[in-house]
Amino acid sequence: MRECMCECECGACGEGRVAMCAKMREVKAVLFDLDGVLVDSFESWRSAFNAMLRKYRRKELSVEEFREKCWGPELHENLKKFGLDASAGEFCLKEQLKHIEDVKLFPKVREVLRSLRECGFKLGLVTNTPRENTLKILTHFKLHFDVVVTRDDVRAGKPDAEMVLLACKKLSLRPENAILVGDTESDFLAGKNAGCLTVAFNANGGDLKIEHLEDLLRILNCNKRRGGEEGG
Repeated sequence: MRECMCECECGACGEGRVAMCAKMREVKAVLFDLDGVLVDSFESWRSAFNAMLRKYRRKELSVEEFREKCWGPELHENLKKFGLDASAGEFCLKEQLKHIEDVKLFPKVREVLRSLRECGFKLGLVTNTPRENTLKILTHFKLHFDVVVTRDDVRAGKPDAEMVLLACKKLSLRPENAILVGDTESDFLAGKNAGCLTVAFNANGGDLKIEHLEDLLRILNCNKRRGGEEGG
């Protein structure tokens, strides 16, 4: 069994130290959001969204406006804000596929995923991005997960818990045996509603907060497990 995360110097525990340590020892899977956690797709989506706004004679959004109004919620929720329908959403999704080259992989993603696998964790992806767009990004960067759940797979996307619960079901795990790494309130609410721990990546919210993706290895004691526990 992994050592208590509180013995590392991550500064993550604070109050509820004992309970948090007990929960972390039971973690068997790491679920990731895609946009804003593994990849920087902000500009690809802003370009697609603004192309849609131009087509439907709406005012384009600046970087600040798009981040404040549209980054995080599901696409159909954003469409409502501008009085647009599903056909406009389809146009936006097709436009984003044209901007995959603008998507950037965050540093250390491949190394962190590989290390987590080597430590015995199952890996899942839970994203409000539709399947076609998600798979194109994953193929582009050659990223692989044990389970991928997209908006197309559920009736309600994040912040509803359905996506997280489905991922856990596919992994044959209880939600309390998983952590969800996200960067928006929708992620943290989805994880909380499902009953799993949440990790905020460069964001406020969640049960724990990290600034670098590789911090996951430390709070899960992955390096210790790989280096000593598995051989002991």
